[in-house]
Amino acid sequence: MRNQAGLFIVRVVLGITFLVHGIIKFQAINDIAGWFQSIGLPTFMVYGVTAVEILGGIGLILGFGTRVISVIIAAMMLGAIVKVKLAVGFTGNGQMAGWELDLALLAMALQLAVSGSYTLSLDGVLKKNDSLSA
Repeated sequence: MRNQAGLFIVRVVLGITFLVHGIIKFQAINDIAGWFQSIGLPTFMVYGVTAVEILGGIGLILGFGTRVISVIIAAMMLGAIVKVKLAVGFTGNGQMAGWELDLALLAMALQLAVSGSYTLSLDGVLKKNDSLSA
């Protein structure tokens, strides 16, 4: 039970973090699209990333699709580290944050992808209902 309580905390904190970042991106979507273009990414990707952050954040908070969302987030974090943050170093360069937070978010997402999180989650309710009907 203690492991599930810890996973619940990780899931909700990761969900809130991505939801907030997604809302911030959405509010400045044109500026973010320009920045994506400036680093060599197609501008349409900003819409996918923003959608994953908002919808994935909500999904994690509710505990719906936790493992799938976590794999997608882990892939996004790995991409962010390699494409953007690796060049500025672990703690950054004064103009841009480093990849230490991205690494922590990646680790959180991987933990949830491997373990799931069923405490106070829709996944847990669905799992329980599925086992009752079998």
